[in-house]
Amino acid sequence: MSRYERWNSILELLAREGRLTVEQAAEALEVSTATIRRDFDQLAQQQMLMRTRGGAVAQSVSYDLPLRYKTARHAGEKQRIAEAAAALVAPGAIVGMNGGTTTSEVARALALRAGPEAGFTIVTNALNIAAELTVRQHVKIVLTGGVARPQSYELIGPLASGVLEQVTLDVAFLGVDAIDAEAGAFAHHEGEASVNNLLIGRAAEVVVVADASKIGRRAFARICPLGAVSTLITDESLSDEAAARFGEAGVKVVRA
Repeated sequence: MSRYERWNSILELLAREGRLTVEQAAEALEVSTATIRRDFDQLAQQQMLMRTRGGAVAQSVSYDLPLRYKTARHAGEKQRIAEAAAALVAPGAIVGMNGGTTTSEVARALALRAGPEAGFTIVTNALNIAAELTVRQHVKIVLTGGVARPQSYELIGPLASGVLEQVTLDVAFLGVDAIDAEAGAFAHHEGEASVNNLLIGRAAEVVVVADASKIGRRAFARICPLGAVSTLITDESLSDEAAARFGEAGVKVVRA
């Protein structure tokens, strides 16, 4: 287990339990208590948790984790969601997507489908997606301007609008930090929410890609009301009751 995977596991445990001792974390992760103490200290320095005598407590209910820590979370679900999302895209389509681990998986799935007869144009504000797909011969990448946010690798700020105002998208895949059947889609950061709203405003169809852990929750900054979303692609663990609430609101739900 890498350091980032270990940190991710610690933060997952804290999010669930609210409080951890060094011994509990060491037993759960099968590492030494000395390793856990170092991990706790380093995470506390980054304000990811609050150190206590003999352990740590959660800093907040909802974490805005750096993207590199999120990669291992619900990985299988995200890959299945990505495959279902990519299957919706016609050859030659112009596709918008914001940053995040699930949209990154969607980008990879589209790249695998791209070929001489089925290329795609991807418009994104995500530096990692652009960097990964630039080498793909049959994928055209359009990157927005903006200021890079280290937490998510997304470009934010008014410079992004200059590009987005000039393009038209067939479909936009929207990764979210939370989505609620009444309140809509959310991001942790207001700058990301603003650019994401601009992005989906250029699309004929908006598809939210989110594992079930994001559903039924709210975060700090709203990206859009639910009425702006046509389809929600999530995983099989979403309950029938939750799926029905989105269906009643006019959103098609796909459980991959």
